Amino acid sequence: MGKTQILNAEDEKTKDIYVFTWDNKNVNILKYNPSLFLANQFTDSIKHETSRDLIGYSISDDKKPSLYWSSRDYKNILITTYNPDNKTSESLKFDFPKNHDYIINCFQQLNKFYILAKEKDFEHLLLYKFEDGKCEIKMFDFSSFIFKNERNVQISFNALIKYFPINKVDPNIYAPIELASSTSKMYVVPDHIILTFDNTLTKTQAFDLTIKTGDIKEKTFDFPASENPSRTTNSFYSDNKLFQIKANKEFLLFEIKDFESGKGIKNYSFSKNDTIPFMNSPFVMQIDNNTPRQLKTTEKFLKNINGLPAGVSVFRNNKNSFITFSGFGEYSDFYFSFSAADDFGERVPYSLSKAVYFDAMLNENLNFTRDFQTRPLAIDNLFYFLNNNKDIRLYDSLRLQNYYVLSYYDSTSQQFIMRRFTDGPMMEDNGNPIMNKSQFSKPFSFGSIKPN
Repeated sequence: MGKTQILNAEDEKTKDIYVFTWDNKNVNILKYNPSLFLANQFTDSIKHETSRDLIGYSISDDKKPSLYWSSRDYKNILITTYNPDNKTSESLKFDFPKNHDYIINCFQQLNKFYILAKEKDFEHLLLYKFEDGKCEIKMFDFSSFIFKNERNVQISFNALIKYFPINKVDPNIYAPIELASSTSKMYVVPDHIILTFDNTLTKTQAFDLTIKTGDIKEKTFDFPASENPSRTTNSFYSDNKLFQIKANKEFLLFEIKDFESGKGIKNYSFSKNDTIPFMNSPFVMQIDNNTPRQLKTTEKFLKNINGLPAGVSVFRNNKNSFITFSGFGEYSDFYFSFSAADDFGERVPYSLSKAVYFDAMLNENLNFTRDFQTRPLAIDNLFYFLNNNKDIRLYDSLRLQNYYVLSYYDSTSQQFIMRRFTDGPMMEDNGNPIMNKSQFSKPFSFGSIKPN
């Protein structure tokens, strides 16, 4: 939830697109119609927002966008509502209740803004819904559910999310390996929040939170049975299915289950002596930011994933699902520097990270298939463009029906530019590697917008 300077937003009802940019003096609001032609623009001065972080937005039924600015201690929120038609704005301040502990995450749904937060001293989560200057609070009570650690010892819900913080998964981008390997995940689907916990080696414990009612439904999914104990397990939720991975140095098990019924749909098993026929990439291992190294056999991959927090991530694109099987771990240690004035030397901390992974693809029937076309996805093209234009510092992307829109500030021309990225091959085009790019509107000059 760190401060940014460009935010894209879609009105889910009218399909209008809003772009918000700001610096220490002004907020610039651009409104585009569904065809992405500029329809309105409005510049408002920054007042009390300068010492705050932007954490989200909402759009009212009368097409007035609101921005939500949190204080640095996350104890209160400034809500500024903008009227692009008459070029005015008004602000309200919302103070969290005294029992507010911390914000877990924020999200938008049906033009409303939500904050999921932790309540002090109680095993509750509070969901704040902001709409038209009003706030409605729902409480999700976890005190009646049983949680256990990997040693089968009962722990509290508060302890679980303290030691394994809940991380939100964005379905519009590839989940990074670090996120895929995390223990506690949050997924937002229409009118529901899905929480999954993989803190034991025997099962995934999931909770379906209904946004409208505050109801909680617990679901448990046992990991596939195996003769040898596993060293690492994890899961990933996508499209009403739960994808589970279980591994050690001898085997890798993978199972797909229906989230509603819990019934298995597909399961796969590979030993260290097997060749995995459906791989879309080689086995890769990377230590810190060093050059990735290819692992030649399944045995070497399993040997390296053994003992690491495992991860499986799923990215749905049209009928296919792209999957990454991975392991990721971070280690902290220290060394003594004897260049210090102290005779005993200075203890200098450092950290190391290790990642191993390979990619695969499922078709619409959830069968593994090789992607012989190697057709790049829109999100691949977008990241490729950013990687080859490292001078772009301020940007935000938005996933629409079948393409992505990248909004960014070109510091050379001091202009705001929008580009479209779709699935398809890439080619060099005057330094722009995206073949099917579109610049939707005339670049809009903001004057001085300075990077942080």
